[in-house]
Amino acid sequence: MKILIAADLHWPTINGVATFSRNLAKGLSERGHEVVVIAPSQNGKRDEEWDGNYKIIRTFSVPFPFYQNMRISLTPQREVKEIIEEFEPDIIHIQMLMWIGQAAMKYGNKMGIPIVSTNHAIPENLLDNMKLLAPFARPISYMLREYGRRFHSKSDCVTMPTKAAIAMFDTDNMSIPVVAISNGIDLSRFFPAKPDKTVMKKFHVPTNRPIVTYVGRLDPEKHLSVLVKAFSLIQKATNAHLLIVGHGTDSDHLKQLTRDLSVTSHVTFTGKVTDEEIVALHRVGTVFCMPSPAELQSISTLEAMASGQPVVAVDAGALAELCQDGVNGYLCAQDDDEEIAESLQNIITNEKLRTKFSKASLAIATTHDIQHTLDQFEGIYSKLAATAKALVETS
Repeated sequence: MKILIAADLHWPTINGVATFSRNLAKGLSERGHEVVVIAPSQNGKRDEEWDGNYKIIRTFSVPFPFYQNMRISLTPQREVKEIIEEFEPDIIHIQMLMWIGQAAMKYGNKMGIPIVSTNHAIPENLLDNMKLLAPFARPISYMLREYGRRFHSKSDCVTMPTKAAIAMFDTDNMSIPVVAISNGIDLSRFFPAKPDKTVMKKFHVPTNRPIVTYVGRLDPEKHLSVLVKAFSLIQKATNAHLLIVGHGTDSDHLKQLTRDLSVTSHVTFTGKVTDEEIVALHRVGTVFCMPSPAELQSISTLEAMASGQPVVAVDAGALAELCQDGVNGYLCAQDDDEEIAESLQNIITNEKLRTKFSKASLAIATTHDIQHTLDQFEGIYSKLAATAKALVETS
């Protein structure tokens, strides 16, 4: 099958959408499909490259002011049209409702190509990074949700990573199939193993102390200041170290907060890391913490669980489907640094509980194997492509 993936966020950008679209492209191409990804250029100019065995066609782009090291394509319509016409895909899979996604939807519909669209985001992902819009957050949120429903209604099938994501999106008035399919993770890469001493030395992570970890973007929507405050409440009692992996617009603020709370020497900020370093750093943690209330699944939480970590997360978004309270960790009230601190301390200081939670995390993560995700998407693609072919033959 010839599959076109329209991805306004894609590798080497590091976030959930980019990670999923890359995993999808690599997995499908490994199964013998011909895969092309349309994504913004990393140097501003149109070019092409291969990432393993799938092709990325990069469209003209400009820097996006609200995120570090991210570029967007504002007017990719002609480029997208030409790519679709030349590639002649059997299916188009849209990852976001931004500009590349909009163009792919427009021309895919015009050319009668079946379209699958996946919703990875909610308005909070954007609004928390644009403080000037805070007074207008409620009406803007409503408009963005309504736009999202209208956009996705133009596709032939909509997928979201969790049932909770579907519930938040309010799909009652949509006449097309809406399916929950996990983003999935590669369990051949993420599994429990001894921490790599070389990686720990590189990032100055202590080897003789409990490690609280976070992996992901360092942007305001992630509410990482809550984690830093919670950590400061337990640092002395637990002698723990906080490992924050990633980069983003909130980095300087978080570093200043560690100074204000006098925990700077007990916190490591890695900055941007490689794919292999992410795998290694997930194995370092004693407990993983996800304080973000705006997650439709959270690939990094899944990766931590597959690496054997208990989880402390907030009871918001779709995190309750991964962090099951009292089973593999604790769910806490949003922005409640004291409750998060208490939960972290309970896990760090109770080895029996930590072992129980770790085993449960592994069991839950096993149900999110990327191979099962690929099976589900292949099934949807095949059904839609066969229907489209039948319509052409009878017309």
